[in-house]
Amino acid sequence: MKKRKKKNQFSFLKKNFPKKMQKKLVMLFLTIILAFVVIIIRITYINVFKGEKYTRIVLNQQVYGSRAIPYKRGDIVDRNGTKLAVSERVYNVILDVFEMCSKEEYVEPTIMALKDIFEIDEEKIRDAIRETPESRYTILDKGVSYEKAKKLEELLSDEKKGKNVVGVWLEEDYKRIYPYKNLASDAIGFTYGGNQGQQGIEMYYNDVLNGTDGREYGYFNSASLSERTVKDAKNGYTVVSTIDLALQSIVEENIKQFNEEHAGEKRKNEPGSKNTAVMIMNPQNGEILAHASYPTYDLNNPDDLSYKFTKEQLNAMKPEEISEELNRLWKDFNVSGDYEPGSTMKPFTIAAGLETGILKGNETYFCDGGLQVEDFYIRCHLREGHGLQTMEQALANSCNVALMEMGAKIGADNLSRYQHIFGFGEKTGVDLPNEVDTSSLIYKADQLKAVELATNSFGQGINVSMVQMMAAYCSLINGGNYYQPHIVKEIRDESGRIVEVKAPKLLKKTISEETSKQLKSYMRSMILNTGAGKMGDVEGYELGGKTGTAEKIPRGNNNYVLSFICYAPQENPEIAMYVVIDEPNVELQDDSAYVMQLTHNILEQALPYLNITKSQTEE
Repeated sequence: MKKRKKKNQFSFLKKNFPKKMQKKLVMLFLTIILAFVVIIIRITYINVFKGEKYTRIVLNQQVYGSRAIPYKRGDIVDRNGTKLAVSERVYNVILDVFEMCSKEEYVEPTIMALKDIFEIDEEKIRDAIRETPESRYTILDKGVSYEKAKKLEELLSDEKKGKNVVGVWLEEDYKRIYPYKNLASDAIGFTYGGNQGQQGIEMYYNDVLNGTDGREYGYFNSASLSERTVKDAKNGYTVVSTIDLALQSIVEENIKQFNEEHAGEKRKNEPGSKNTAVMIMNPQNGEILAHASYPTYDLNNPDDLSYKFTKEQLNAMKPEEISEELNRLWKDFNVSGDYEPGSTMKPFTIAAGLETGILKGNETYFCDGGLQVEDFYIRCHLREGHGLQTMEQALANSCNVALMEMGAKIGADNLSRYQHIFGFGEKTGVDLPNEVDTSSLIYKADQLKAVELATNSFGQGINVSMVQMMAAYCSLINGGNYYQPHIVKEIRDESGRIVEVKAPKLLKKTISEETSKQLKSYMRSMILNTGAGKMGDVEGYELGGKTGTAEKIPRGNNNYVLSFICYAPQENPEIAMYVVIDEPNVELQDDSAYVMQLTHNILEQALPYLNITKSQTEE
């Protein structure tokens, strides 16, 4: 076997090139290999001995050349498209300290420009020079207006005046603005710390309103970016509420007027009530049309307590005291407050009796001013008694004795069961934050002994919230359909395209059409045949409703919650309204005239505005 000759790695050159050319090509090839080896050695040296330095330079360039592009938080609008909360473009003032200090002649002109245009404290800028001389990104001010930003632009474009002003640039941002200030403050809520919703729609729909920041990459210098890559921001969605701004204004103006009229009347230096709240709802779908309480607060400045305290008082207060006052101010009484409803609970007691068949509607009751229940003599609000009462008269005249007798006949099991059917003791699921939990504030069936059963039947000893009462009451007057209350009707993107519809949710059936019709006839009688009812009536419209006067715990202190819950028109109700005055600042708190007058004032303006169907017959 022949021994194979070792192949010369340059043998291919002999076949294709003359000898002289072969030598040149070999030399070139060896030179390239040598250069490659030198580069490898150099890279290894840098990594071992100077890697930290070069890494730091690269990282500094990346930080300086990468910035977030802020998204725009979505708007909140009323049902007609009027903007209730918007995000307005503003600017953050950024200083490149390193560039400004790169030449001595840049420092003073730049400081003066920042001071004159943006009113930035000179010492703040000099502190940045001393403490972070190599910083390429120092935020000096936030939320600067377009007008001020324009002044900087004009200065920098002036070759003479702006020649030595360097290292200053503006970063786009957004500021939350509430055009109507105090209006619908409970419903809307506000934002803290940029885009974090607090209270109201701002909080409940925070994730929907928020978008996603974009980012711009590249290396910045004094002129521009040498390379630029942009990932656009994704803006938040617009939330379309069910609130009607004009109706909301009517409600709040009348609430304010009531509180101003009675301010200091009994309790000096205090408004006309501890709380005054109103909710208006469409009973056919659960939409909240107006949602208000008093006092309100400016959503643009939610920390302002000057409506109640002087500067000296605020300075003397501890942080926890201020926090407590702010939480009290921000509390949405419609959703987060609980109280004993009083006689507005009576229609629900009657409904339970009629639905179970225990009551027929033709019963009569005799009221002599009170009823002995075990060891307690429980009085009717009319001390001399109502005398003989039909069921209709008992509800219209709000007779406690008649309702206690009905409650005893209905029994604890049935009354407790229907309280839960109407949603008392359970959250409604309304799309607003901090809904109060009343599950521990109502009696279970086995806890409803004779006395508790008696007081529950006329609305004492049970706690509810306004939104609970409204959702349940709407089912009483619409034929028994219980809709989940809601304050948002749809979500839109920034182009106006609907991305989600918040359709009405029919959760359950509470009572029959027949029972609903019967109860409405009783509540219409209350308006027509009682003094209180006539005070709340509005000429030309058919209203039905029920008053409530609940003595607060501890009993005997003469503190009351006044309320009136009503609807219009009598046939196929188009709106339901609930008015609550918690501890009116008057001598006699248990006078329902106060709540009836406030109701009348609101409805007199609201019914024509909403184009509610007028009465076809004169009664």
